[in-house]
Amino acid sequence: MKELFKGCWTIPNLLSLIRILLVPVFLVLFFQGNKIGALIVLALSGVSDFLDGKIARHFNQISALGKLLDPVADKITQLSIAVVLFWQFNSSSVISLKYFSYVFLAFLGKELLMLVCGSIMVAVGLRPCAAEIYGKIATFTFYVVMIFVICFGPEVGALIEWYVMPNWLVMTLVLISLVLTIIALISYIPDTWRQVKEKKQQKGGSK
Repeated sequence: MKELFKGCWTIPNLLSLIRILLVPVFLVLFFQGNKIGALIVLALSGVSDFLDGKIARHFNQISALGKLLDPVADKITQLSIAVVLFWQFNSSSVISLKYFSYVFLAFLGKELLMLVCGSIMVAVGLRPCAAEIYGKIATFTFYVVMIFVICFGPEVGALIEWYVMPNWLVMTLVLISLVLTIIALISYIPDTWRQVKEKKQQKGGSK
């Protein structure tokens, strides 16, 4: 635990904490019908996500806690987005959108799985896998697609008076994001398996 909190008082860690605290604000605003406000909060979260990584690398403020807080903030934010869009589409009067809402549960399941597996890895002394290029592409695509849906999605969007995305386009973009998410999830397996094997070998060598 001492190693985890060593050098933890940094601006990047504060920004990650702010992102976590913004999640309930986003949820409350969205479910109260203030979608513009929710969109602004989501934009602030995205800006802080961009800044914390830049600041950490530029000022050499990378810490063990930061490596944990940053992905946790990402995953909690993505979980909240998946929840609100599932709820919104599931309440749609359009049958195709109502059935399509269950696709968002796949994102929910992936993030929950990552949180549980990451917690287990930390508990047994393993290092949760850092985001590879597949994970970064999937995360970027997820945010871009979901922000567009929250802005312009049918029966969902905060800015639908300007433009309404056709149903087929919403479904196509979300499915592309889901495919990339699944690829990213699979990409974590080799490093996780390598750590498990190394842990077993260390235990075997200490006997």
